Amino acid sequence: MSPKVRGRAAEGLRDDDTDSFDRPRRRTRPRTKDRPDFSELPLGRVITVDRGRYRCSVVDAEGQPLDPPVTVLAAKARALGRKAAIVGDEVRLDGDVTGADGTLARIVEVIQRRTVLRRTADDDDPFERPIVANADQIMIVTALADPPPRTGMIDRILVAAYDAGIEPILCLTKADLASPDALRAAYEPLDVPVVATEPGSDLSGVRDLLDGHVTVFVGHSGVGKSTLVNALIPGAGRTTGVVNDVTGRGRHTSTSAIALELPVRGADRDATGWVIDTPGVRSFGLSHVKLETILAAFPDLAQFIQDCPRGCTHASAEPECGLDAAVGRGDLPAGRLESFRRMERAWRES
Repeated sequence: MSPKVRGRAAEGLRDDDTDSFDRPRRRTRPRTKDRPDFSELPLGRVITVDRGRYRCSVVDAEGQPLDPPVTVLAAKARALGRKAAIVGDEVRLDGDVTGADGTLARIVEVIQRRTVLRRTADDDDPFERPIVANADQIMIVTALADPPPRTGMIDRILVAAYDAGIEPILCLTKADLASPDALRAAYEPLDVPVVATEPGSDLSGVRDLLDGHVTVFVGHSGVGKSTLVNALIPGAGRTTGVVNDVTGRGRHTSTSAIALELPVRGADRDATGWVIDTPGVRSFGLSHVKLETILAAFPDLAQFIQDCPRGCTHASAEPECGLDAAVGRGDLPAGRLESFRRMERAWRES
């Protein structure tokens, strides 16, 4: 018998008599595999985020707003962690979802996202920044003049769209100041729909592209993005700005993303869609994108890159690239290859 045990026995003490003299042990509730079931709670779409408060539109099982619409203010459950919800997210709401003044609901679950549009702040920034969730289209808004178009920015946003699996649309504003023909021809080989607008023009063609979709509007400052949103959604009240005469750059007017429902056209409520207006951007880093993602956006090239030598990057300087050989044989249009390489350069130079 050890001295310690002999001493206890001599004193007539049991082990449990001395337990209270030890440091208290940490007590935790037993783990359980059971998880709360939130499937019966109301569903909402996050339409804007401001300082830890989430404004949500209560929607039905198909994602359509209630009639009449109900908008609630919500906090986020601590279990979701930091920055767990972004504009466009579909969430489960607990608590008071009447939308009455002074009420506060709680986001308890974020539904798995179908898509996430991301960017990095600049080329050297390794951290991804999610912009919006669940958009199935992206409208790249660029002005034809004042400020002049920046094809490098358009190409970078296109790469980010391909990475997210979101269909792109190119909207050219201020067509009264310059012709859209050159840009239209440059992006036709990418099969990107191109629409041109000018102040006071008929926007029915733009609206046709938006109906039934969740479309995020992206573009740098001063291109007329907020003006376009105000024309499509009367009463949206998005602040518009002017372009600096010296720098040729626009001033940031929208400070946060917001999701807005398009007004009903006719009696078909199902034909409506959502527009997510985002703040103007002056850079669009792509350090989170991989080359394979860009290749996946050009499925017609897959059969030709199998003939490339090992380690081929498919850039224009690569010798014996299978894509160049396909163009030489007439199997691949030269414009299609140049479009891919323009995307590749935008990614490589980021």
